[in-house]
Amino acid sequence: MRRFLLLLVAIGLSASALMAQTTISGTVTNAESGEPIEGVAVLVKGTTVGMFTDSEGVYRLEVPSGNSTIIFTYVNRKTVEEVIGGRSVINVAMVEEVKEIGEVVVTGYRSFSQEKSSVSSSSISAENITNRPNPSVVQTLSGQIPGLSISTGSGQPGANSVVNIRGRSSINGDTEPLFIIDGAPVDQDNFRSLNPNEIESVTVLKDAAATAIYGNRGANGVIVIETKGGGYNSPLEVTYTYSHIRSTLQDNDYDLMDSRQQLTLERDYSDIIGANRGLGGGRTDAQIDSIAAIKDTDWPSYFFRTAVGNNHNVQIRRGTSNTSTYLSVGYLDQEGILLNSSLQRANLRGNITGRSDDNKFNYTANLSLNFSTTNEDNSIGTSGINRNPVLAAYQSVPWVTPDDYVDGATLLSPLSFANTPLFIMDRLNTYTYKEDELRLISTLSASYEIVDGLTIGTRASGDFLNEYRTQAEASESFNALLFGGRRPDAGFQTMRNRRDFLFNQVTNLSYDNTFGKHSIAGGLFTEYFRAFQDIFGVVAEGLDPKTFAPGDASGYVGDNPENDFYVDDAFGNIARAGLFSYFAQADYDYDTRYGISGTIRRDASSRFAETNRWGTFFAVAGRWNIHNEPFAAGLPFDLLKLRASYGTNGNQDLSGGGYFADLTLTRSLYATGGGYGGGNALLLAQIGNSDLRWEQIAQTNVGIDFETLRGRLRGSVDAYIKTTTDLFIDLPISAVNAQTAIRTNIGSLQNRGLEFQLSYDITNGVDLGGLLINVYAIGAYNKQEILDLGLGREEIISDGSTSLRVGGKLSEYYIYRYAGVNPENGNALYLDVDGNETETPNVDTDRVWMDQNIFPDWQGSFGLNIEIKGFYINSQFNYVTGVDRFDFDLSGFQNPGNIGQFRHSTDVLDSWSEDNTDGTLPALTAANNTYNLSGTSSRFLTNADFLRLRFINVGYSLPETVLNSLKMRELSVFFSAENLVTFSEWRGFDPEALDNTSRIYPTPRTVTVGVQIGL
Repeated sequence: MRRFLLLLVAIGLSASALMAQTTISGTVTNAESGEPIEGVAVLVKGTTVGMFTDSEGVYRLEVPSGNSTIIFTYVNRKTVEEVIGGRSVINVAMVEEVKEIGEVVVTGYRSFSQEKSSVSSSSISAENITNRPNPSVVQTLSGQIPGLSISTGSGQPGANSVVNIRGRSSINGDTEPLFIIDGAPVDQDNFRSLNPNEIESVTVLKDAAATAIYGNRGANGVIVIETKGGGYNSPLEVTYTYSHIRSTLQDNDYDLMDSRQQLTLERDYSDIIGANRGLGGGRTDAQIDSIAAIKDTDWPSYFFRTAVGNNHNVQIRRGTSNTSTYLSVGYLDQEGILLNSSLQRANLRGNITGRSDDNKFNYTANLSLNFSTTNEDNSIGTSGINRNPVLAAYQSVPWVTPDDYVDGATLLSPLSFANTPLFIMDRLNTYTYKEDELRLISTLSASYEIVDGLTIGTRASGDFLNEYRTQAEASESFNALLFGGRRPDAGFQTMRNRRDFLFNQVTNLSYDNTFGKHSIAGGLFTEYFRAFQDIFGVVAEGLDPKTFAPGDASGYVGDNPENDFYVDDAFGNIARAGLFSYFAQADYDYDTRYGISGTIRRDASSRFAETNRWGTFFAVAGRWNIHNEPFAAGLPFDLLKLRASYGTNGNQDLSGGGYFADLTLTRSLYATGGGYGGGNALLLAQIGNSDLRWEQIAQTNVGIDFETLRGRLRGSVDAYIKTTTDLFIDLPISAVNAQTAIRTNIGSLQNRGLEFQLSYDITNGVDLGGLLINVYAIGAYNKQEILDLGLGREEIISDGSTSLRVGGKLSEYYIYRYAGVNPENGNALYLDVDGNETETPNVDTDRVWMDQNIFPDWQGSFGLNIEIKGFYINSQFNYVTGVDRFDFDLSGFQNPGNIGQFRHSTDVLDSWSEDNTDGTLPALTAANNTYNLSGTSSRFLTNADFLRLRFINVGYSLPETVLNSLKMRELSVFFSAENLVTFSEWRGFDPEALDNTSRIYPTPRTVTVGVQIGL
């Protein structure tokens, strides 16, 4: 209540302060020519009160009384700050800005001004990341950068996302970008322990000119993350942010049956087949009404909940003349919307930057200590009726109720699939799956300027991860009793410890100087990378329920020589990977008009045999700053730059499994196993291919950057062609040695695309009482094409729903075409290869290429940002087109074979029958329904395009005059939300997941309210 009263007083003081105002006027001129400047932004510091000068350079402002400061800003001119100090007329002469236009482009090794950058990259700042209602920094990037595709297939707090830049460049190899945090390469699949509020900026490097300096690791693009820091000669600043988070299940359009409808369906189906199926079999209407009156469970509401979370962050900054420091402490406690899922996270970060008095020696030290505890389920997405709680939530029949649950033993007999929700209730009570994670990321760098322009530097970084997993199934659980022969101590526990350490060290000698209109810069680098992984664990079979607790070994049942069940097991693995590289980069600029840059890098990977260990990669890029040409004076552009680049990268990750996967595919390996008569034997485990080499990725990029209308309209457009050769593809071999395939380098594919980014300040230059309105749009188009499959092959046909063909897309659907229902008999109809209707398609001859896959053609976002008098609203709509996914959840809800065991959609009520020959679904007893339900036909292949209100943020910041009276630097309140509404033909909970798996953890709808206080 005290805080609320304080806020009311502050608002009142703000209103009173704004009533007392004075008039300030003046003229703004060009310091060199004396001419007036039109369109100069004139703003009262710390407020949204401002305007633009007119055609005569004149401005007139009503400002709060007191010693306020006025800020004057204009493109290519130095910003001027003037303290009013009792004056009523303030004239300003603005001088030319000597620093470069625009933002700084960070590549991780070097930084460039926007004008001198030739690379294709996009950046977002802390304000686009901080206080988002999402615990994953990666998920907050969704839709904010053109060409960056982020798909999250799970609503588990902090879940991993699939990230791709400019499409997928490999069939079997790694397709995700390299992540760099403060110069440290980090695990690309694990960000749940990291705190988004510590991040200052994220830069996505996309073309070869930007990524070639990373060699093999930059093949799929690079995401450079810079964390916050202090500032030299800056006072102590303390910022506290608190947010309260609430997440709920998104809606679906499956129109599931209630208990009365489900029981009636079971009764009617039982009558058709002449045997009772489910509780409704053989019931009268009165009996069904009686059951439905007391048994009508909404299982999604039981297994899903309104999840609550709280997030606290404290940030401290300070700087002296030669040292700046930043300290951040964060704590998050977030429930998942699925029962027994959660994330708790604690973060501590310290960043120090320092320099010598003569500024020749500079250093930085960054250390991040992160700990998280995750409770989750490892059976999401499976068909396990006794394992997957999402399956139980969606598909459980409503006439089973939570009151029907007694204990695990009671569920053993009779064993019925209809008891699925009771199986899962028992599992929630008796099963543990918990991961504790400790992660340290540290970077230490130093540089010394030997002579003017010549600098030597070094940087060492480490990413340490220790993950401890506890997985236990109590002995009294249904699953332990079922699979343990009903022994009273049949539970099991697995305890697994994983330790990863990534070490990276870079040494460089760089030179940067300007001679008149000529500028040159370059550097020589060496880089050493080493990755270590150690895994050890134990599996205990047999737990005494009297003494056992998850994570503890006191309840282990000892080995019993008379019973193989009580035999514990141990497992372990050691993996080591390494890279060594040396490379060079050079840049030349003439008069900030023309520029050319080049990079060459040579990498050695421990993954390949010595004959193919080394790979050489390069890039060249050029730019033309047209706006700096003399003839451009009459053009309506403040910035107009043409860019072009070409370069190569290599991919050494053979399967996309990360640093520690498939390290030995070049070698033939043997394993110990059971041989003749059960005796110990040595078996061939792998046939190696010593000829394996790098996948090669060549990319051409052409782009243009522009600003016009005095900076009101800004944007960029890029077009690219990215071709991958020497693809990692499995080559079939004779099975005589019990091996059916060997990984080789054959084939090629291509990604072609177009990206754009536009931003327009609608009210810039218009006096609307401080109202600022900005609209923006981001878009990216990508087209995939397989160019070659090697060995003269035109197709690689699989047994699943997707296959490969020359000229086609990645993972293109190769299936039967569903044609509806035969009105004569209710059977499903399909098209044969020639387009004729048939009830019995042939698997070898009637499947066709659909020219569809799961990857998007177009994706991006658009939104509106508004500010006025301390109030603001920011919005982001994401869109995706060209995605086609199998809706196997819908398949289950329409499957007649599930009647009596699982829940159904009301769609089934329109199945064909003799009384409903126009039914839209095949007859419940159609003999050929199996073609529909297995993913071999297009019946459940669904358009998953969507438009989503991804993010909205509304807030208010108190004005500077009120803050001064409160002796505060900042006080703001905010409300934000994610995934508020989605428009899509997809009937499920979330069309975003690029996955054909069913029964997955839906991403939630999340809202946050919070406050930020600065002292």
